[in-house]
Amino acid sequence: MIKRLKPHYNILLRDDKSFPYILLRRGHRWPQISKYRGAKSGQGDYFGPFASAGAVDLTINALQRAFPLRSCSDSVLESRTRPCLQHQIKRCTAPCVGRIGKADYDVLVEEARAFLAGRSRQVQRRLTDRMTAASDALEFETAAAYRDRIKALAHIQMRQGINLPSMGDADVVAIHDEAGQACVQVFFFRSGQNYGNRAFFPRHGADDTPEAILRAFIGQFYSGREAPPLVLVNRSLEEAPLLAEALTLKAGRRVKLHRPLRGAKRKLLEDAERNAREALARRLGESTAQRRLLESLAQRFELEGAPDRVEVYDNSHISGTDAVGSMIVAGPEGYIKSAYRKFTIRSTAACDPATMREVLTRRFSRLIKEDPGRSGESWPDLVLIDGGAGQLGEARRVFADLGIADLAVAAIAKGPERNAGRERVFLPDRPPVALGARDPLLYFLQRLRDEAHRFAIGTHRAKRAKARVRSALDEIPGVGPRRKKALLHRFGSARGVSQAGLADLETVDGISSAVARAIHDHFRADR
Repeated sequence: MIKRLKPHYNILLRDDKSFPYILLRRGHRWPQISKYRGAKSGQGDYFGPFASAGAVDLTINALQRAFPLRSCSDSVLESRTRPCLQHQIKRCTAPCVGRIGKADYDVLVEEARAFLAGRSRQVQRRLTDRMTAASDALEFETAAAYRDRIKALAHIQMRQGINLPSMGDADVVAIHDEAGQACVQVFFFRSGQNYGNRAFFPRHGADDTPEAILRAFIGQFYSGREAPPLVLVNRSLEEAPLLAEALTLKAGRRVKLHRPLRGAKRKLLEDAERNAREALARRLGESTAQRRLLESLAQRFELEGAPDRVEVYDNSHISGTDAVGSMIVAGPEGYIKSAYRKFTIRSTAACDPATMREVLTRRFSRLIKEDPGRSGESWPDLVLIDGGAGQLGEARRVFADLGIADLAVAAIAKGPERNAGRERVFLPDRPPVALGARDPLLYFLQRLRDEAHRFAIGTHRAKRAKARVRSALDEIPGVGPRRKKALLHRFGSARGVSQAGLADLETVDGISSAVARAIHDHFRADR
């Protein structure tokens, strides 16, 4: 309810992202190893969670050196006629072209599953025995291959740092508070192996105790995630039995909250608390510098006070095609990425001012509708636009049309020949302001503009790439993903479908006579 209703003065965990897993998929002749994020709905074994997608990628890369399983999709696997680069660098056994038998591949799958499940010593002992046997039989190339696989396993364990086989599945949760802010550090241990850690900075009231913050954090953190059997905490919680009971009911098995006072588990908590303290110190330093820059911005732009929310707008297109707009948000604690927004441009005008007009009209029309009294946190204190006098004038006309009279707005334009460092800032009813080449405020504005530009360019490229892979079949009414897949499997390509006769189309699974007629007529409409 706290996350949904967002009441004031409550402790709020603002990170709601799901954590990535390693998925060893079942249900296919050649099981696939891949990174996975989302609901565990597919067949297979899920190992995790990992603290970040980068940790998953590194682990999979190392795993493929030890257990060269395929990571490609089923469609790629079925369409290969020769081994890919992964086989050339010895990270795949190329089952797509028969370079490995089913029995040998299944052995690799079971060994990978055993290693990820925590039985690493058994796997390493087995590989060592095979290496010794191959060496005794003078099969030195085979022995070297086993040696490289053992090295890869050792590399994974060494990179994971602290590993406690007796730990099993557990989360280590430690809090540190200072200067009215708090950091909660979470370490993920699965099968005794360290799957990484992440820092969280929950929002809370000034009078909230560390125990109250930690209690609220645990409740919200596991509201959308399954808790492991053991959760270690560095504070004594009065409601620990109640929390443990709630987590037990949700997980469908026993969950224990424990605060160890000695031993290896206590050392883990001390490490986690030290990480929390260092992460909070970095954040406080960054927040202080950010607040100082916002105060300088308010002074230079003659604002009433340092802005708590700055919205920066940009757009991207190629000669008016695939046009998109973007909005990024920054505040005293840095970028607020959960508030970023993308806009698909609906108008056919190719000029930047018209595009900016559409983006601002849609954004602020919705704000007026959802929060006319400006009581929430969605209204910006400053609107910054990537552009010059034309974009600024367009923004002012939009605000005038919508009846918004007291919103600060500015535009930042690149200098002559688009040179960075010679930007000019355009403000309403004032001559352009040129900041010094070494002015920290200029660097701050450049970072804001560049982040908006990065977000806009990324959105535009994604839209353009999606348009490139669209098929002629997507334009036919009644042909969805399933029918499209069946047609492509039957005829090989969209061109093959276009050349197929009506009788041939009717033989495809899921294609009725009416749909076959629609497909046939679609490709012959202009003939």
